Amino acid sequence: MTTITLRPDEPLDLNRTLGCGQAFRWEAADGWWQGVVGDHAIRIRQDGDLLTFYGADAPFVRDYFRLDQNLPEVLASIDRDPVIHDAIRCCYGLRLVRQQPWECLISYICATNTNIPAVKRRVSSMAERYGEAIESPFGTAYTFPRPAVLAGVCHADLWDCKLGYRTDYVCDAAAFAVEHSGWAERLASLPFEEARYELMRLRGVGPKAADCVLLFAFGFFEAFPVDVWIRRIMAEAYMPELTGKNCTPAEYDRIRRFAREYFGEYAGYAQEYLYCVREG
Repeated sequence: MTTITLRPDEPLDLNRTLGCGQAFRWEAADGWWQGVVGDHAIRIRQDGDLLTFYGADAPFVRDYFRLDQNLPEVLASIDRDPVIHDAIRCCYGLRLVRQQPWECLISYICATNTNIPAVKRRVSSMAERYGEAIESPFGTAYTFPRPAVLAGVCHADLWDCKLGYRTDYVCDAAAFAVEHSGWAERLASLPFEEARYELMRLRGVGPKAADCVLLFAFGFFEAFPVDVWIRRIMAEAYMPELTGKNCTPAEYDRIRRFAREYFGEYAGYAQEYLYCVREG
């Protein structure tokens, strides 16, 4: 067991952070959160300013939850109106975690046109079938399969993970990652728009998936993923000129660019707070 005592200037709301839908390998059980990050099977809980956890050391946990990031300063920079102010008040302490690029990419390929429980099932199925078993404080857990492993899985077997039409996209992404082993490092070195363009060259990676991966795995905090909920919030609170129910590519681009200009370099935090507060 390891503990971290959070300082007043490093707020964290563990429940909102792990329950808001940004990462798909976490589950709440008996007052704890348990999940897999890289090669670590972690069990963690929060009691006030005390984090208690198993399966990783304190530097790893600090890095994953970005506890070195000045969250009060970040939130102050986006706190520009009553709508986002209320979201910050309700969800204060929600942090964007530092996800593994490969797993994040495949997870958001699997997240197209579906819901969070379905994505969790797909990711879990791939991990249990093709990941490496690790003993954890909550039993046997599984790492997310490495690119070379998924690249060697036949199409029919991947289809059995309930990926549907996304099976082709996962196969293509695995082949790409094997052929370009330094893809993540290269992407991280690019300016945001160039990195976004490169990601969207992969089959199955549209604007929202690209923005999610860049935000959650690469720390491009200006990324502003737009789904049906965010589009609705933006139309109601910020862009009343938006009409219709479907978000066209042109409209998507218009929304994300408005958000970047309006909220600034941490627009992605505004997105996550607006998304999280919709459920109260």
